[in-house]
Amino acid sequence: MDLTKTKRKKAAPNPAESVRKLKVLVTVVNRNKAEFFMDFLSGFEVNFQTAVFAQGTARSEMLYMLGLEDSDKSVIFSVIREDRAQEILQGLEDKFNTIRKGKGIAFTIPISSVIGVAIYRFLSNHTSTQSPKTKE
Repeated sequence: MDLTKTKRKKAAPNPAESVRKLKVLVTVVNRNKAEFFMDFLSGFEVNFQTAVFAQGTARSEMLYMLGLEDSDKSVIFSVIREDRAQEILQGLEDKFNTIRKGKGIAFTIPISSVIGVAIYRFLSNHTSTQSPKTKE
């Protein structure tokens, strides 16, 4: 009986299964446009979003000069994959420029860690095709 360990060939990493970095996308829009932008963002495989109400801080004279009559805002927090960030930001910029009274701002913040594989898979929209091994 041979007790030496046999060397196993490592399978080449599958790019589809590699770890993808995540970011938080912060989008500030007029409150009446929040649902529209959340629907728009869900088209980019965004699995987690939440919106909070906010109030603009500029004085009414400044708002009038900038053409921003409405100071009721929504801040949308979305978790996105880093590899889709540029595409999403470009899409938002296009919407900000083409939708009537659809102006807003958007920026991303990197996420350095996530606790738990299941949470990471949900947030990154990563589904595994392999079933977990079970002991028999």
